[in-house]
Amino acid sequence: MKVDSKFTSHWKDYVKQSCYAAITVFFITILLSDNPVVIASIGATSFIVFTMPNNISAEPKRIIGGHFVGFFVGVCFAVFPFMDIIFFKALWFSASVGLTILIMVTLDLEHPPAAGTALGMTLVGYTSSSATAIIISVTILALIGVLSKPFLRDLI
Repeated sequence: MKVDSKFTSHWKDYVKQSCYAAITVFFITILLSDNPVVIASIGATSFIVFTMPNNISAEPKRIIGGHFVGFFVGVCFAVFPFMDIIFFKALWFSASVGLTILIMVTLDLEHPPAAGTALGMTLVGYTSSSATAIIISVTILALIGVLSKPFLRDLI
């Protein structure tokens, strides 16, 4: 393992952007502490927003649209009646991720962490607090991504 060659010349950006991500996740967690499954996929979105701000996955329409697709597919898959049988559970979880990916790429809303949202929602099912958590967290991250983009550099 070696240190990224850009690190020595841009170490301040690495530290600054990592701190921005940590602060953002801190505030989202304070707001949404009852939704650990949602928070996990938001952590992955934070990585994209703060380390790859010019990547297409960091675009607001992809952050918001991708997570909404993942949320709705996951909620629909959560109502499967045979979730106590491991084979069907694995089949259903994998199908929710596959369908989420298909819909995201078809609608040009590719955002990889949204597949985690689909999996998480398939696991826990719909609650109004998880719907609120998704809406608030993806909106915050998309807004912060737009506002901070001029001050961020691609670290990857």
